[in-house]
Amino acid sequence: MPETNKSSKRISPRKVSNLKVVVLCIAAATTFWILNALNKDDYTTVVDFPVEISFDQDQYIAVSALPKTLEIEISGDGWDLLRKYFNFNSDAFPIELNNPAAKNFILTSDLKRSLGEFLSPTQLVSVLDDSLKFQVDRIKTLKVKPVLDSAGFTMAKNFRIMGQIAFSPETITLKGPGSMLDSLSRTFPITLNENRLNKSVDKLIELEVPDSMGELVQIDEEQINVKFEVVEFLEGNKRLKINKTHFPPNVALADEDVVIMISYLVDERKVGALKDIEFEAVVDYYKRNKEDSTISVQVRPQPDYLDQIVISPAILRLKYE
Repeated sequence: MPETNKSSKRISPRKVSNLKVVVLCIAAATTFWILNALNKDDYTTVVDFPVEISFDQDQYIAVSALPKTLEIEISGDGWDLLRKYFNFNSDAFPIELNNPAAKNFILTSDLKRSLGEFLSPTQLVSVLDDSLKFQVDRIKTLKVKPVLDSAGFTMAKNFRIMGQIAFSPETITLKGPGSMLDSLSRTFPITLNENRLNKSVDKLIELEVPDSMGELVQIDEEQINVKFEVVEFLEGNKRLKINKTHFPPNVALADEDVVIMISYLVDERKVGALKDIEFEAVVDYYKRNKEDSTISVQVRPQPDYLDQIVISPAILRLKYE
């Protein structure tokens, strides 16, 4: 078999050892240079220095994120600047706002003296930002009236809500930024999450802040009770007696034998009352349409517990002799 030729370019152990010595020397020299440089004074750099804005959180609330840093130019020795550049063991500069809702900014020129003292022994050269902007509102409370959200439920066929919708408590208390509460309506939608309701409701509902308000607004009440009556309306129909009013002797209905019917929905609680009512189809000559000699049929009486009354036929034709 032919012999395998070994690579002639392989680095010898002695050369590897010499290379390690060179690398170590360069690393040592670089470290010495860096350490020596960091010990020197009069370096200048620009840093984003951490700040901490504080105020009375029982009276005020931040509507948007508060500034976290302030861009400044500082000078000092290398070690100190290195710590501040990377925020090593650097406490945030405290800024206390006594009346943050009065204006939405603070001039950095008003902070220079206290900031310079805070940075000592580092020297403050300049503040690059003209101002720190923020949006803080005074906390307010607003009482709103609960209302049933019509989009949050559906009714079964021929079922109706009767009477008043009762809420307990009768008002809801919102707490949050004044600017946000001032823009709200004075009502608060309550969602049932019910479909095809066919019975009365007496339900306890958990109250939640709408997504549009974010986490800035709170509700004092955790739950609200909703109560109302649901009634079924039954279908019915009747044949009506015709009552001709103000007809002159020479005028009659084109069809004196016409049968007039009404169909309706009636409150299930009032079905018995219909037995005692005599309905009639009133055709009043004074209310005729003179252009086409027709007259509309009016049903009397029309109690409020009837709904969707339909008259057939609703219009009659007149004839003149």
